[in-house]
Amino acid sequence: MNDMGHLMDFRPSFLKGRTPASKTPRDVLQRLWRSFDLPDESLEHVVLTGAEPVLPSSFAVGTAAQASIAAAALAAAEIWQLRGGARQQVAVDMLHAAQECRSHFTVDGATVDPRDPITGVYRCGDGGWVRIHANFAHHRDGALALLGCPTGDGATRATVEQALGRWRAQDFEQVAADAGLVVTAMRSFDEWDRHPQGQAIAAQPLLTIERIGDADPRPLPKYGQDARPLQDIRVLDLTRIIAGPVCGRALAAYGADVMLVNSPNLPNIDNLIDTSRGKLSVLADLDTADGRIALGNLLRSAHIFVQGYRPGGMAALGFGPQDVARIRPGIVYVSLSAYGPVGPWANRRGFDSLVQTAAGFNHAEAQAAGQDAPKPLPMQILDHASGYLMAFGAQVALARQATEGGSWHVKVSLAQTAHWLRTLGRVEGGLDCPMPGFNGLLETTPSGFGELVAVRHAAQFSETPARWTRPSSPPGTHPTVWPFN
Repeated sequence: MNDMGHLMDFRPSFLKGRTPASKTPRDVLQRLWRSFDLPDESLEHVVLTGAEPVLPSSFAVGTAAQASIAAAALAAAEIWQLRGGARQQVAVDMLHAAQECRSHFTVDGATVDPRDPITGVYRCGDGGWVRIHANFAHHRDGALALLGCPTGDGATRATVEQALGRWRAQDFEQVAADAGLVVTAMRSFDEWDRHPQGQAIAAQPLLTIERIGDADPRPLPKYGQDARPLQDIRVLDLTRIIAGPVCGRALAAYGADVMLVNSPNLPNIDNLIDTSRGKLSVLADLDTADGRIALGNLLRSAHIFVQGYRPGGMAALGFGPQDVARIRPGIVYVSLSAYGPVGPWANRRGFDSLVQTAAGFNHAEAQAAGQDAPKPLPMQILDHASGYLMAFGAQVALARQATEGGSWHVKVSLAQTAHWLRTLGRVEGGLDCPMPGFNGLLETTPSGFGELVAVRHAAQFSETPARWTRPSSPPGTHPTVWPFN
């Protein structure tokens, strides 16, 4: 617009001062790939199809889905070549990628909805809005108790709305955070950019991969039969809900032995059925000596350790990054958090929908739609993109370990992914895009929960097709030992 001089800017207000969606998915992927000094030659073997918009949003959610999945898949192809395989083509379609990020699945023909009726947005007495996450009973009852509302299933949205009429939005956010609950006030982008946590996020890269210890290079295991890029790579998956489990699911699709470690004392949501495809599923109570011993035994022959607890949570149990690098030199340790490892909110609980609200997306999307009430993005793209970025970082670090040695720490946060999504620009007219169906994208498989129908992986490999060889299974289905392959 510089060449227009004093001419007025007639773009919609939500686009003013924002980057237009001119960055192609290839540009986005290329920048991410090159930021870790990965070979340009790999980029010549990726095919990206489709264009924005693919889902109803003013944000480039299709680009975020496609670029993050393509990065993870291309890293798998790179490991395939590192292990002696031929260069192969990786293709990702934008619509397929975006649809994979919608968490759509059915079990025995029924659609599962994990949301509690109390979950959602509410207007407060000062005119501001808060989003309450109540999908876990302890989070719901904690928020209800703070408001002086009846706890349990008898609570209604009307009673919550009435109670919040006596609160300022950011005051309730702070009191809830102090109580360890999951509530955020809606902010605009400008408000988030002025917030100390928003500033801390803006100063960090999208993801970090750092060397945290010395170790000899560990040659990647020799291929067995029916070889795939991550064949015989062992991954411990200590994550819950969506983002972390998506990382493990992607690594399983590329051939890794992924073991999901659940606590018998923590609740899960039904998304576990979808994100457990391809995984072994065990129980270990890390609050007990037996549970910690079991995890330590598994760790001694693992290649990748993925965890999604708040910063410091695993260290308190003896499995922080330095602890794990000492137990298993050469480990790739992957950490996921809501708001990143630095800043005043570093230890704050959060989920995709909460980060969308706090970081300005619900406000910006509402402005674009011409409405006052907060408007969420059409899927939990922060969760899904973060999961694929974790898988990407894990594989980059795995390749570095195999060639350079060392133990490595990969860090990803939902808020950092949100910041990245903003940089991808806005999609003019994107909200007019109809919500697409899933025709041609679904696969049907047996599972330990019933007949599972879910979206196939969007990355297509010319030599080693992505697939899940283990059915999705309930927690505790498998023993806490690695299988003999």
